[in-house]
Amino acid sequence: MKLTFLGATHEVTGSCTMIEINGHYGVVDCGMEQGKDTFFNQEIPVDASNLEFVLLTHAHIDHSGLIPLLFKRGYDGLVYATGATCNLCELMLADSAHIQESEAEYRNRKAMRAGEPLTEPIYTVDDANEAIAHFRPCSYGEMIEVNDGLEIRFADAGHLMGSASIEMWLTEGDVTKKVIFSGDIGNYSQPIIKDPTYFDEADYVITESTYGDRLHEASATDNVDFLADVIQRTLDRGGTVVIPAFAVGRSQEMLYYIRQIKAYGKVHGHDDFTVYLDSPLAQKTTAIFLQVPREYMDDEILELVDQGINPLMSDGLKLSETTAESMAINSNRRPKVIISASGMCDAGRIRHHLKHNLWEKKNTILFVGYQANGTLGRIILDGAKKVKLFGDEIAVKAEIQFMPGKSGHADKNGLLRWIQSFKKKPSMVFINHGDDETMKSYETELRDVYGFTVSAPYSGAEYDLLEGKYIAFPDGVRINGQSPAVR
Repeated sequence: MKLTFLGATHEVTGSCTMIEINGHYGVVDCGMEQGKDTFFNQEIPVDASNLEFVLLTHAHIDHSGLIPLLFKRGYDGLVYATGATCNLCELMLADSAHIQESEAEYRNRKAMRAGEPLTEPIYTVDDANEAIAHFRPCSYGEMIEVNDGLEIRFADAGHLMGSASIEMWLTEGDVTKKVIFSGDIGNYSQPIIKDPTYFDEADYVITESTYGDRLHEASATDNVDFLADVIQRTLDRGGTVVIPAFAVGRSQEMLYYIRQIKAYGKVHGHDDFTVYLDSPLAQKTTAIFLQVPREYMDDEILELVDQGINPLMSDGLKLSETTAESMAINSNRRPKVIISASGMCDAGRIRHHLKHNLWEKKNTILFVGYQANGTLGRIILDGAKKVKLFGDEIAVKAEIQFMPGKSGHADKNGLLRWIQSFKKKPSMVFINHGDDETMKSYETELRDVYGFTVSAPYSGAEYDLLEGKYIAFPDGVRINGQSPAVR
């Protein structure tokens, strides 16, 4: 009965943890790394064909993005996820595969001209479709027997439509251990989706720590007024508001806020301002958000739906589907709002909009989500004066803003609220999914202030759940500040 920590160890992306139970192997999440690769991640230490299950907390690519690669390498088991996660992954993994193929095609055109070897995509659309065909939709609260010795149950994590924490009961012989993977814990009182679920007991807990060293600057209820102020002053000076937003989750929240802004007349003198949703993936995702079962929605959204109000649509909203339509948006010099992906600006149509709008003082670039180290979004947010886009150097003269409190992740208080819900302290709390310094800060707080036994393992660390000890660990693994070898 063993955990092997592989991805999102002292980093925010690339989540992956392997479980071994009764000689069976599987993984929780299999995510793609995004942004700067700060720490080397170990490969899954068994062949993909030897894995028997994949448990997926939610659809974001940093948790799901390498699942098609498992199928390309021979995996043929099920992927257990909530119904909403299955629906979102059908879109997101196909989109990711298309990106992999397009990037490989681009690299190969250059390689052919240079007489260099060709490369193949990480995975293809066919690989993604094979993966999607193996998704097994699960309901919140449903007890599922994955195999002999492993039962699981999904609970709402409040991070994204369909996101989940996973309760697991691992049994070997006559010993059962309960393990909880937090997944990404949601920010309290987010629009559209419910708040995260809290738990009473577990033997072991693996928790994310994205914002484990800081507080969000404002509550979610302040976001409508903040966004209205940004739009008002930008439109007043004849500019455009460009919002880099993740196609899944954040784009829908922005549409929700904009509907409120228009419904309550919070922007004056520009009643007919146009909003472009320039992301085919975001458009398809919005359709899914509006069609999910009621169990996924919070009470405020349900109240609107019951009144016959579409909570994500408003007058002046235009959908841009084709590349030509996207390119034409910036040819129109009228003040407007553009919502486009990707949220960290490392790919997608948003880079085209930044190229056309970053250099003018009248415009505003509004970031509304976490910007990982090394991403273009983080570079701009940290104050770069110039950035390179499509081979051109672009001056950063637009107003740069970050929406305070707007994160799908709980802040430090939210994380502490989640971990303190356990009536009895777990035998061990493992911290992952956070930048190095953030994880160390959160580890120290849990240990020194709240009395938890805690460890922040690095990639490759192996922990025996029956013996309650590390059996393999790379440099850097600590338990309550000490090496497992001397504990």
